[in-house]
Amino acid sequence: MIKGKIHSFESLGTVDGPGIRFVVFMQGCPMRCVYCHNPDTWGIDGGKEMSVDEILHKYEGVKAFCRGGITLTGGEPLLQIEFVTELFKAAKDKGIHTCIDTSGVTFSDGDSRYEELIKYTDLVMLDIKHINTDKHKELTAWDNDRILSFAKFLDKNNVPVWIRHVVVPTITDNEKDLWELGYFIGSLKNVKALDVLPYHSMGKVKYENLGLDYPLKDVPDLDKEKALEARKIIHDGIRKRRNK
Repeated sequence: MIKGKIHSFESLGTVDGPGIRFVVFMQGCPMRCVYCHNPDTWGIDGGKEMSVDEILHKYEGVKAFCRGGITLTGGEPLLQIEFVTELFKAAKDKGIHTCIDTSGVTFSDGDSRYEELIKYTDLVMLDIKHINTDKHKELTAWDNDRILSFAKFLDKNNVPVWIRHVVVPTITDNEKDLWELGYFIGSLKNVKALDVLPYHSMGKVKYENLGLDYPLKDVPDLDKEKALEARKIIHDGIRKRRNK
């Protein structure tokens, strides 16, 4: 029986998809985002091995409160795509809404595992870190080709998507980049929501506890008004693309 590497759980999640969610943090991530607030999920060798039945049993204990369904986050859930598919398949058999919070960095065109996964996936929350591939690589240690390809794959297969973008001062708050991100999003027909999130430094404590240097220790938190301004610029790009 396939098992997954699980970091932790959270009940009553309110920002992880529609409704109040049961959130599963999965272990392992290939990306090294400089603003990551979960560095303890990076290593695939960490976490606890659990079966699909064990996770669904935990959900059963809180489902009266977590009526929204199950969200898998991390880490990068799709690093364990076979397990995610099995869990979602079993969840759908029980009528549970399924959501993945992912960067899409593991995607590869022609990989049939993703076609199987989306059969049981109700929503994808896709984190687009940066629209410029060179800047994306500086930010995460990966370029964004796979991520944008995954967005197009989800659009082609009509899988509902919420786009997430973190606005970091001096890194992702460039007006041109924000507009171009919107212009790309405007090409997608399956986007149901856009979350523009202000950068915060709350993850700094985790780095200190792990003995790691926090890369953005000199970068201030982003004011919420600045995030609203960024959202407007992204929407301008979306409108331009859709009005072509």
